[in-house]
Amino acid sequence: MLSVLIWLPIFAALLVAILPVSIPKNRIRLIALIFSGIVLFWNLFILLKFDISNPGMQFKEYLPWNETLGLSYQIGVDGLSILMLVLNSLLTWIAIYSSSKETERPRLFYSMILLVSGGVAGAFLAENLLLFFLFYELELIPFYLLISIWGGAKRGYAGMKFLIYTAVSGALILATFLGMVWLSGSTNFAFDAFSTENLSTAKQILLLAGIVLGFGIKIPLIPFHTWLPDAYVEASAPIAILLGGVLAKLGTYGLLRFGLGMFPHAWSIIAPTLAIWGAISAIYGAVVAIAQKDIKRMVAYSSVGHMGYILLAGAASTPLALVGAVAQMFSHGIILAILFHLVGVVEAKVGTRELDKLNGLMSPIRGIPLISALLVLSGMASAGIPGLTGFIAEFLVFQGSFSAFPIPTILCVVASGLTAVYFVILLNRTCFGRLDNFAYYPKVLWPEKIPALILAAFIIFLGVQPTWLVRWSESTTTTMVAAITPLEKTVISEVALK
Repeated sequence: MLSVLIWLPIFAALLVAILPVSIPKNRIRLIALIFSGIVLFWNLFILLKFDISNPGMQFKEYLPWNETLGLSYQIGVDGLSILMLVLNSLLTWIAIYSSSKETERPRLFYSMILLVSGGVAGAFLAENLLLFFLFYELELIPFYLLISIWGGAKRGYAGMKFLIYTAVSGALILATFLGMVWLSGSTNFAFDAFSTENLSTAKQILLLAGIVLGFGIKIPLIPFHTWLPDAYVEASAPIAILLGGVLAKLGTYGLLRFGLGMFPHAWSIIAPTLAIWGAISAIYGAVVAIAQKDIKRMVAYSSVGHMGYILLAGAASTPLALVGAVAQMFSHGIILAILFHLVGVVEAKVGTRELDKLNGLMSPIRGIPLISALLVLSGMASAGIPGLTGFIAEFLVFQGSFSAFPIPTILCVVASGLTAVYFVILLNRTCFGRLDNFAYYPKVLWPEKIPALILAAFIIFLGVQPTWLVRWSESTTTTMVAAITPLEKTVISEVALK
Protein backbone atom coordinates (compact mmCIF):
# COMPACT_ATOMS: atom_id res chain seq x y z
CA MET A 1 0.00 0.00 0.00
CA LEU A 2 2.69 2.50 1.04
CA SER A 3 5.04 1.49 -1.77
CA VAL A 4 2.71 3.18 -4.25
CA LEU A 5 3.66 6.56 -2.76
CA ILE A 6 7.32 5.87 -3.52
CA TRP A 7 7.45 3.88 -6.71
CA LEU A 8 4.56 5.33 -8.70
CA PRO A 9 6.19 8.80 -8.84
CA ILE A 10 9.56 7.21 -9.67
CA PHE A 11 7.95 5.09 -12.40
CA ALA A 12 6.16 8.20 -13.69
CA ALA A 13 9.48 10.09 -13.71
CA LEU A 14 11.07 7.38 -15.87
CA LEU A 15 8.04 7.30 -18.16
CA VAL A 16 8.01 11.07 -18.65
CA ALA A 17 11.76 11.09 -19.27
CA ILE A 18 11.50 8.65 -22.20
CA LEU A 19 8.45 10.18 -23.87
CA PRO A 20 8.98 10.97 -27.57
CA VAL A 21 10.24 14.43 -28.40
CA SER A 22 7.27 14.92 -30.72
CA ILE A 23 4.78 15.03 -27.81
CA PRO A 24 3.64 18.63 -27.10
CA LYS A 25 4.81 20.33 -23.93
CA ASN A 26 1.31 20.69 -22.51
CA ARG A 27 0.68 16.96 -23.02
CA ILE A 28 3.81 16.08 -21.06
CA ARG A 29 2.67 18.39 -18.28
CA LEU A 30 -0.76 16.73 -18.29
CA ILE A 31 0.77 13.25 -17.94
CA ALA A 32 2.87 14.38 -14.97
CA LEU A 33 -0.18 16.06 -13.46
CA ILE A 34 -2.28 12.88 -13.76
CA PHE A 35 0.34 10.72 -12.07
CA SER A 36 0.87 13.22 -9.25
CA GLY A 37 -2.91 13.44 -8.83
CA ILE A 38 -3.18 9.66 -8.49
CA VAL A 39 -0.48 9.72 -5.81
CA LEU A 40 -2.32 12.50 -3.97
CA PHE A 41 -5.63 10.64 -3.95
CA TRP A 42 -3.89 7.44 -2.83
CA ASN A 43 -2.27 9.41 -0.03
CA LEU A 44 -5.67 10.73 1.07
CA PHE A 45 -7.02 7.16 1.01
CA ILE A 46 -4.22 6.07 3.35
CA LEU A 47 -4.95 9.06 5.57
CA LEU A 48 -8.58 7.96 5.92
CA LYS A 49 -7.49 4.41 6.75
CA PHE A 50 -4.97 5.63 9.33
CA ASP A 51 -5.75 4.66 12.94
CA ILE A 52 -5.17 7.78 15.03
CA SER A 53 -5.27 5.78 18.28
CA ASN A 54 -2.27 3.65 17.26
CA PRO A 55 1.04 5.40 18.14
CA GLY A 56 3.20 2.89 16.27
CA MET A 57 4.00 2.23 12.63
CA GLN A 58 1.07 1.23 10.42
CA PHE A 59 0.70 -0.41 7.00
CA LYS A 60 4.19 -1.83 7.43
CA GLU A 61 6.00 -3.49 4.53
CA TYR A 62 9.16 -5.55 4.78
CA LEU A 63 11.42 -7.07 2.15
CA PRO A 64 14.98 -8.37 2.81
CA TRP A 65 17.49 -6.61 0.62
CA ASN A 66 21.12 -6.94 1.66
CA GLU A 67 21.51 -8.77 4.95
CA THR A 68 25.29 -8.39 4.90
CA LEU A 69 24.93 -4.61 5.08
CA GLY A 70 21.92 -4.78 7.37
CA LEU A 71 19.85 -3.04 4.68
CA SER A 72 16.22 -3.97 4.20
CA TYR A 73 13.23 -2.46 2.44
CA GLN A 74 11.25 -1.70 5.58
CA ILE A 75 8.64 1.06 5.50
CA GLY A 76 5.74 2.24 7.65
CA VAL A 77 3.83 5.37 8.63
CA ASP A 78 2.93 6.87 12.00
CA GLY A 79 1.60 10.13 13.38
CA LEU A 80 4.91 11.90 12.82
CA SER A 81 5.01 11.17 9.10
CA ILE A 82 1.40 10.84 7.87
CA LEU A 83 0.81 14.59 7.44
CA MET A 84 4.24 15.03 5.87
CA LEU A 85 3.30 12.50 3.20
CA VAL A 86 0.08 14.38 2.44
CA LEU A 87 2.01 17.65 2.29
CA ASN A 88 4.54 16.14 -0.10
CA SER A 89 1.96 14.80 -2.55
CA LEU A 90 -0.22 17.93 -2.35
CA LEU A 91 2.63 20.36 -3.04
CA THR A 92 4.02 18.13 -5.79
CA TRP A 93 0.66 18.37 -7.58
CA ILE A 94 0.53 22.13 -6.93
CA ALA A 95 4.08 22.59 -8.27
CA ILE A 96 3.34 20.70 -11.48
CA TYR A 97 -0.01 22.42 -11.98
CA SER A 98 1.42 25.91 -11.41
CA SER A 99 4.34 25.39 -13.78
CA SER A 100 4.23 27.09 -17.15
CA LYS A 101 2.83 25.15 -20.09
CA GLU A 102 5.75 26.50 -22.09
CA THR A 103 8.45 25.23 -19.73
CA GLU A 104 11.63 24.43 -21.65
CA ARG A 105 12.86 20.80 -21.58
CA PRO A 106 9.58 19.64 -20.02
CA ARG A 107 10.47 15.94 -19.95
CA LEU A 108 13.49 16.56 -17.73
CA PHE A 109 11.67 19.18 -15.65
CA TYR A 110 8.64 17.06 -14.73
CA SER A 111 10.63 13.85 -14.33
CA MET A 112 12.88 15.58 -11.79
CA ILE A 113 9.86 16.84 -9.81
CA LEU A 114 8.31 13.36 -9.76
CA LEU A 115 11.63 11.83 -8.74
CA VAL A 116 11.86 14.28 -5.84
CA SER A 117 8.33 13.33 -4.78
CA GLY A 118 9.16 9.63 -4.68
CA GLY A 119 12.44 10.19 -2.83
CA VAL A 120 10.88 12.43 -0.18
CA ALA A 121 8.03 9.95 0.37
CA GLY A 122 10.58 7.15 0.78
CA ALA A 123 12.47 9.15 3.41
CA PHE A 124 9.29 9.80 5.40
CA LEU A 125 8.33 6.11 5.22
CA ALA A 126 11.70 4.42 5.81
CA GLU A 127 12.18 2.28 8.94
CA ASN A 128 15.79 1.46 8.13
CA LEU A 129 18.60 3.97 8.61
CA LEU A 130 20.39 3.17 5.35
CA LEU A 131 17.10 3.11 3.44
CA PHE A 132 16.27 6.54 4.85
CA PHE A 133 19.68 7.84 3.80
CA LEU A 134 19.27 6.51 0.24
CA PHE A 135 15.94 8.25 -0.20
CA TYR A 136 17.22 11.34 1.63
CA GLU A 137 20.01 11.70 -0.93
CA LEU A 138 17.79 10.86 -3.91
CA GLU A 139 16.45 14.41 -4.06
CA LEU A 140 19.91 16.01 -4.13
CA ILE A 141 20.71 15.93 -7.87
CA PRO A 142 17.11 16.54 -9.09
CA PHE A 143 16.82 19.70 -6.98
CA TYR A 144 20.25 20.85 -8.14
CA LEU A 145 19.14 20.49 -11.76
CA LEU A 146 15.78 22.15 -11.13
CA ILE A 147 17.52 25.19 -9.63
CA SER A 148 20.47 25.33 -12.02
CA ILE A 149 18.53 24.90 -15.29
CA TRP A 150 15.19 26.64 -14.67
CA GLY A 151 16.27 29.21 -12.06
CA GLY A 152 17.00 32.92 -12.24
CA ALA A 153 20.05 34.91 -13.24
CA LYS A 154 22.27 33.48 -10.50
CA ARG A 155 20.90 29.95 -10.77
CA GLY A 156 24.32 28.33 -11.24
CA TYR A 157 25.70 29.83 -8.04
CA ALA A 158 22.54 29.05 -6.07
CA GLY A 159 22.39 25.47 -7.35
CA MET A 160 26.03 24.75 -6.55
CA LYS A 161 25.68 26.25 -3.08
CA PHE A 162 22.61 24.10 -2.45
CA LEU A 163 24.47 21.03 -3.69
CA ILE A 164 27.48 21.59 -1.41
CA TYR A 165 25.45 22.28 1.72
CA THR A 166 23.10 19.36 1.14
CA ALA A 167 26.01 17.00 0.42
CA VAL A 168 27.66 17.99 3.72
CA SER A 169 24.34 17.39 5.47
CA GLY A 170 24.11 13.91 3.98
CA ALA A 171 27.72 13.08 4.89
CA LEU A 172 27.14 14.05 8.53
CA ILE A 173 23.96 12.00 8.72
CA LEU A 174 25.53 8.91 7.14
CA ALA A 175 28.54 9.10 9.47
CA THR A 176 26.21 9.38 12.46
CA PHE A 177 24.07 6.44 11.34
CA LEU A 178 27.17 4.28 10.90
CA GLY A 179 28.41 5.37 14.31
CA MET A 180 25.06 4.54 15.93
CA VAL A 181 25.10 0.98 14.62
CA TRP A 182 28.80 0.41 15.22
CA LEU A 183 28.85 1.73 18.79
CA SER A 184 25.66 -0.12 19.75
CA GLY A 185 27.11 -3.42 18.50
CA SER A 186 24.22 -4.05 16.12
CA THR A 187 24.54 -5.49 12.62
CA ASN A 188 21.19 -4.24 11.42
CA PHE A 189 20.17 -0.72 10.44
CA ALA A 190 16.47 -1.20 11.21
CA PHE A 191 15.06 1.39 13.61
CA ASP A 192 14.02 -1.25 16.14
CA ALA A 193 17.18 -3.36 15.86
CA PHE A 194 19.35 -1.33 18.22
CA SER A 195 19.15 0.93 21.23
CA THR A 196 21.26 3.86 22.36
CA GLU A 197 20.41 3.36 26.05
CA ASN A 198 23.55 1.30 26.70
CA LEU A 199 25.86 3.95 25.24
CA SER A 200 27.64 6.36 27.54
CA THR A 201 26.28 9.88 27.80
CA ALA A 202 29.35 11.28 26.02
CA LYS A 203 28.85 8.95 23.04
CA GLN A 204 25.15 9.74 22.88
CA ILE A 205 25.81 13.48 22.83
CA LEU A 206 28.49 13.05 20.15
CA LEU A 207 26.14 11.09 17.91
CA LEU A 208 23.27 13.44 18.60
CA ALA A 209 25.49 16.37 17.61
CA GLY A 210 25.91 14.76 14.18
CA ILE A 211 22.13 14.40 13.87
CA VAL A 212 21.48 18.00 14.90
CA LEU A 213 24.14 19.45 12.60
CA GLY A 214 23.18 17.27 9.64
CA PHE A 215 19.49 18.02 9.78
CA GLY A 216 20.12 21.58 10.98
CA ILE A 217 21.70 22.31 7.58
CA LYS A 218 18.65 20.92 5.80
CA ILE A 219 16.09 22.87 7.89
CA PRO A 220 18.12 25.24 7.85
CA LEU A 221 19.08 26.81 11.18
CA ILE A 222 21.48 29.70 11.50
CA PRO A 223 24.40 29.84 10.78
CA PHE A 224 23.81 27.06 8.20
CA HIS A 225 21.04 28.99 6.46
CA THR A 226 23.03 30.90 3.85
CA TRP A 227 22.13 28.50 1.03
CA LEU A 228 18.41 29.06 1.60
CA PRO A 229 17.86 32.66 0.40
CA ASP A 230 19.87 32.08 -2.78
CA ALA A 231 18.15 28.77 -3.59
CA TYR A 232 14.63 29.99 -2.82
CA VAL A 233 15.04 33.28 -4.68
CA GLU A 234 16.75 31.89 -7.78
CA ALA A 235 14.45 28.86 -8.08
CA SER A 236 11.28 29.24 -10.13
CA ALA A 237 8.07 29.56 -8.12
CA PRO A 238 7.03 25.86 -8.43
CA ILE A 239 10.48 24.70 -7.30
CA ALA A 240 10.55 27.23 -4.45
CA ILE A 241 7.26 25.70 -3.29
CA LEU A 242 8.93 22.28 -3.09
CA LEU A 243 12.11 23.61 -1.49
CA GLY A 244 10.34 25.47 1.30
CA GLY A 245 7.21 23.40 1.64
CA VAL A 246 8.68 19.89 1.45
CA LEU A 247 12.48 19.76 1.55
CA ALA A 248 12.85 21.78 4.76
CA LYS A 249 10.40 19.40 6.47
CA LEU A 250 12.82 16.53 5.89
CA GLY A 251 15.17 18.37 8.25
CA THR A 252 12.65 18.94 11.04
CA TYR A 253 11.25 15.42 10.62
CA GLY A 254 14.74 13.90 10.86
CA LEU A 255 15.53 15.97 13.92
CA LEU A 256 12.45 14.70 15.75
CA ARG A 257 12.61 11.12 14.47
CA PHE A 258 16.30 10.45 14.99
CA GLY A 259 17.27 13.09 17.55
CA LEU A 260 14.44 13.10 20.05
CA GLY A 261 13.19 9.63 19.10
CA MET A 262 16.49 7.74 19.36
CA PHE A 263 18.46 9.82 21.87
CA PRO A 264 15.91 10.85 24.52
CA HIS A 265 18.50 11.02 27.32
CA ALA A 266 21.07 13.06 25.36
CA TRP A 267 18.29 15.16 23.88
CA SER A 268 17.15 16.20 27.36
CA ILE A 269 20.69 17.30 28.19
CA ILE A 270 21.13 19.55 25.15
CA ALA A 271 17.49 20.68 25.10
CA PRO A 272 18.21 24.09 26.72
CA THR A 273 20.80 24.82 24.02
CA LEU A 274 18.37 23.77 21.29
CA ALA A 275 15.65 26.01 22.72
CA ILE A 276 17.97 29.02 22.71
CA TRP A 277 19.11 28.13 19.19
CA GLY A 278 15.51 27.98 18.02
CA ALA A 279 14.74 31.36 19.57
CA ILE A 280 17.80 32.98 17.98
CA SER A 281 16.85 31.55 14.56
CA ALA A 282 13.31 32.87 14.96
CA ILE A 283 14.44 36.39 15.90
CA TYR A 284 17.16 36.48 13.25
CA GLY A 285 14.86 35.33 10.45
CA ALA A 286 12.24 37.93 11.34
CA VAL A 287 14.67 40.83 11.70
CA VAL A 288 16.47 40.09 8.43
CA ALA A 289 13.13 39.67 6.62
CA ILE A 290 12.14 43.19 7.69
CA ALA A 291 15.21 44.59 5.93
CA GLN A 292 14.51 42.95 2.56
CA LYS A 293 13.39 44.85 -0.55
CA ASP A 294 12.77 41.73 -2.65
CA ILE A 295 9.44 40.18 -1.58
CA LYS A 296 10.57 36.67 -2.53
CA ARG A 297 13.70 37.03 -0.41
CA MET A 298 11.54 38.36 2.42
CA VAL A 299 9.38 35.23 2.27
CA ALA A 300 12.52 33.09 2.18
CA TYR A 301 13.89 34.63 5.37
CA SER A 302 10.50 34.25 7.03
CA SER A 303 10.98 30.50 6.60
CA VAL A 304 14.20 30.63 8.64
CA GLY A 305 12.30 32.26 11.49
CA HIS A 306 9.38 29.84 11.48
CA MET A 307 11.66 26.81 11.53
CA GLY A 308 12.98 28.07 14.87
CA TYR A 309 9.55 27.48 16.42
CA ILE A 310 9.76 23.79 15.55
CA LEU A 311 13.19 23.47 17.16
CA LEU A 312 11.86 25.15 20.31
CA ALA A 313 8.92 22.74 20.46
CA GLY A 314 11.19 19.74 19.98
CA ALA A 315 13.47 20.96 22.74
CA ALA A 316 10.54 21.41 25.15
CA SER A 317 9.41 17.82 24.47
CA THR A 318 5.97 18.18 26.02
CA PRO A 319 2.99 16.43 24.41
CA LEU A 320 1.40 19.75 23.48
CA ALA A 321 4.64 21.17 22.08
CA LEU A 322 5.31 18.15 19.86
CA VAL A 323 1.76 18.16 18.52
CA GLY A 324 2.34 21.84 17.78
CA ALA A 325 5.64 21.04 16.05
CA VAL A 326 3.95 18.64 13.62
CA ALA A 327 1.11 21.12 13.07
CA GLN A 328 3.65 23.89 12.42
CA MET A 329 5.47 21.72 9.88
CA PHE A 330 2.28 21.16 7.88
CA SER A 331 0.95 24.70 8.29
CA HIS A 332 4.24 26.29 7.36
CA GLY A 333 4.40 24.11 4.26
CA ILE A 334 1.06 25.22 2.83
CA ILE A 335 1.49 28.87 3.87
CA LEU A 336 4.93 29.12 2.31
CA ALA A 337 3.63 27.38 -0.82
CA ILE A 338 0.82 29.90 -1.35
CA LEU A 339 3.18 32.81 -0.69
CA PHE A 340 5.72 31.62 -3.26
CA HIS A 341 2.97 30.94 -5.78
CA LEU A 342 1.45 34.40 -5.34
CA VAL A 343 4.83 36.10 -5.50
CA GLY A 344 5.47 34.20 -8.72
CA VAL A 345 2.17 35.40 -10.19
CA VAL A 346 2.89 39.01 -9.19
CA GLU A 347 6.34 38.84 -10.75
CA ALA A 348 4.96 37.32 -13.96
CA LYS A 349 2.26 39.98 -14.33
CA VAL A 350 4.05 43.08 -13.02
CA GLY A 351 7.61 42.20 -14.01
CA THR A 352 9.29 42.91 -10.66
CA ARG A 353 9.52 41.74 -7.06
CA GLU A 354 10.94 44.98 -5.66
CA LEU A 355 8.96 46.63 -2.87
CA ASP A 356 9.97 50.09 -4.07
CA LYS A 357 8.39 49.47 -7.48
CA LEU A 358 5.14 47.79 -6.40
CA ASN A 359 2.04 49.63 -5.22
CA GLY A 360 -1.73 49.54 -5.37
CA LEU A 361 -2.09 45.94 -6.55
CA MET A 362 -5.40 45.67 -4.69
CA SER A 363 -6.90 48.39 -6.86
CA PRO A 364 -9.12 47.15 -9.72
CA ILE A 365 -7.15 49.49 -11.96
CA ARG A 366 -4.20 47.11 -11.62
CA GLY A 367 -6.27 44.11 -12.65
CA ILE A 368 -5.14 41.66 -9.96
CA PRO A 369 -7.31 42.37 -6.88
CA LEU A 370 -8.03 38.69 -6.11
CA ILE A 371 -4.34 37.78 -6.11
CA SER A 372 -3.71 40.73 -3.79
CA ALA A 373 -6.53 39.62 -1.47
CA LEU A 374 -5.05 36.12 -1.30
CA LEU A 375 -1.65 37.65 -0.57
CA VAL A 376 -3.20 39.49 2.37
CA LEU A 377 -4.76 36.25 3.63
CA SER A 378 -1.43 34.42 3.31
CA GLY A 379 0.44 37.16 5.17
CA MET A 380 -2.12 37.02 7.96
CA ALA A 381 -1.76 33.24 8.19
CA SER A 382 2.02 33.48 8.37
CA ALA A 383 1.75 36.14 11.07
CA GLY A 384 -0.43 33.83 13.17
CA ILE A 385 -3.74 35.68 12.99
CA PRO A 386 -6.51 33.73 14.85
CA GLY A 387 -8.87 31.77 12.64
CA LEU A 388 -6.13 30.65 10.25
CA THR A 389 -3.97 27.55 10.44
CA GLY A 390 -0.79 29.42 11.31
CA PHE A 391 -2.33 30.60 14.58
CA ILE A 392 -3.25 27.21 15.99
CA ALA A 393 0.17 25.73 15.15
CA GLU A 394 2.10 28.58 16.77
CA PHE A 395 -0.26 28.69 19.77
CA LEU A 396 0.31 24.98 20.48
CA VAL A 397 4.08 25.43 20.17
CA PHE A 398 4.20 28.41 22.51
CA GLN A 399 1.69 26.99 25.01
CA GLY A 400 3.50 23.65 25.13
CA SER A 401 6.99 25.13 25.36
CA PHE A 402 6.49 27.90 27.91
CA SER A 403 6.51 25.61 30.97
CA ALA A 404 9.87 24.14 29.94
CA PHE A 405 11.62 27.16 28.44
CA PRO A 406 9.83 30.43 29.28
CA ILE A 407 12.48 32.88 28.04
CA PRO A 408 13.12 31.24 24.61
CA THR A 409 9.35 30.92 24.20
CA ILE A 410 8.84 34.62 24.90
CA LEU A 411 11.55 35.43 22.35
CA CYS A 412 9.74 33.31 19.77
CA VAL A 413 6.50 35.13 20.58
CA VAL A 414 8.35 38.38 19.92
CA ALA A 415 9.57 36.91 16.61
CA SER A 416 5.96 36.09 15.77
CA GLY A 417 5.11 39.74 16.38
CA LEU A 418 7.95 40.79 14.09
CA THR A 419 6.46 38.50 11.44
CA ALA A 420 3.40 40.73 11.47
CA VAL A 421 5.69 43.75 11.05
CA TYR A 422 7.38 42.61 7.85
CA PHE A 423 4.17 41.31 6.32
CA VAL A 424 2.45 44.62 7.07
CA ILE A 425 5.38 46.30 5.28
CA LEU A 426 5.04 43.91 2.35
CA LEU A 427 1.26 44.21 2.05
CA ASN A 428 1.17 47.98 2.62
CA ARG A 429 3.70 48.64 -0.14
CA THR A 430 2.44 46.11 -2.66
CA CYS A 431 -1.32 45.84 -2.23
CA PHE A 432 -2.12 49.35 -1.02
CA GLY A 433 -0.63 52.82 -1.30
CA ARG A 434 -1.12 55.66 -3.77
CA LEU A 435 -0.91 54.66 -7.42
CA ASP A 436 2.15 56.17 -9.09
CA ASN A 437 0.70 55.29 -12.49
CA PHE A 438 -2.42 53.75 -13.97
CA ALA A 439 -0.83 50.65 -15.46
CA TYR A 440 -3.25 47.79 -16.05
CA TYR A 441 -1.38 44.52 -15.71
CA PRO A 442 -2.18 41.36 -17.68
CA LYS A 443 -5.24 39.51 -16.41
CA VAL A 444 -4.67 36.57 -14.08
CA LEU A 445 -6.43 33.58 -15.62
CA TRP A 446 -8.44 31.17 -13.48
CA PRO A 447 -5.98 28.30 -13.95
CA GLU A 448 -3.35 30.57 -12.38
CA LYS A 449 -5.62 31.24 -9.40
CA ILE A 450 -6.58 27.63 -8.64
CA PRO A 451 -3.40 26.61 -6.71
CA ALA A 452 -3.73 29.63 -4.42
CA LEU A 453 -7.45 29.03 -3.90
CA ILE A 454 -6.83 25.38 -2.95
CA LEU A 455 -4.11 26.31 -0.46
CA ALA A 456 -6.23 29.16 0.92
CA ALA A 457 -9.05 26.69 1.53
CA PHE A 458 -6.68 24.51 3.59
CA ILE A 459 -5.47 27.56 5.53
CA ILE A 460 -9.01 28.61 6.45
CA PHE A 461 -10.47 25.14 7.05
CA LEU A 462 -7.64 23.97 9.32
CA GLY A 463 -7.78 27.31 11.11
CA VAL A 464 -11.45 26.89 12.09
CA GLN A 465 -11.25 23.10 12.43
CA PRO A 466 -7.82 22.54 14.06
CA THR A 467 -8.78 19.02 15.15
CA TRP A 468 -8.18 17.90 11.58
CA LEU A 469 -4.64 19.20 11.91
CA VAL A 470 -3.63 17.84 15.32
CA ARG A 471 -5.54 14.57 15.65
CA TRP A 472 -3.18 12.55 13.47
CA SER A 473 -0.05 13.02 15.59
CA GLU A 474 -1.30 13.06 19.19
CA SER A 475 -0.80 9.36 19.94
CA THR A 476 2.66 9.17 18.39
CA THR A 477 4.01 12.35 19.98
CA THR A 478 2.65 11.35 23.41
CA THR A 479 4.54 8.06 23.12
CA MET A 480 7.73 9.89 22.13
CA VAL A 481 7.47 12.13 25.18
CA ALA A 482 6.93 9.09 27.40
CA ALA A 483 10.32 7.75 26.29
CA ILE A 484 11.98 10.60 28.20
CA THR A 485 12.23 9.40 31.78
CA PRO A 486 10.83 11.52 34.62
CA LEU A 487 14.38 12.19 35.82
CA GLU A 488 15.35 13.64 32.44
CA LYS A 489 12.21 15.78 32.36
CA THR A 490 13.16 17.12 35.79
CA VAL A 491 16.62 18.02 34.48
CA ILE A 492 15.06 19.98 31.62
CA SER A 493 12.82 21.90 34.00
CA GLU A 494 15.61 22.67 36.44
CA VAL A 495 17.95 23.93 33.72
CA ALA A 496 15.16 26.04 32.20
CA LEU A 497 14.53 27.77 35.52
CA LYS A 498 18.16 28.70 36.11
